[in-house]
Amino acid sequence: MSEEYGGDFISITDEDGNEFELEHLDTIEYNGQTYMAFFPAVEEEKEVEDIDLDEEYGLIILKVVEENGEEQLSTLDSEEELELVYQQFMDALFDEEEGGAE
Repeated sequence: MSEEYGGDFISITDEDGNEFELEHLDTIEYNGQTYMAFFPAVEEEKEVEDIDLDEEYGLIILKVVEENGEEQLSTLDSEEELELVYQQFMDALFDEEEGGAE
């Protein structure tokens, strides 16, 4: 189904056992690795005006790793890797916006 009908959401559990929902934005391949970008899902009862999206709800980038024959999402290994992959997502986002404006 097209993304025009709404985003894809996943629920994940962190190492402390906290479960939360993420909205999938995009997936890219970079240096032979698959990375996925997400935004935390905003709870419906919160007013959007009351939320500082940059501070509380920043872009989350996870990589797809294979563990025991199963694909899982993992945090990135370093700040350098995070910066490089973040820039790839930003480049892809701006390429899409520029391409769609023509």
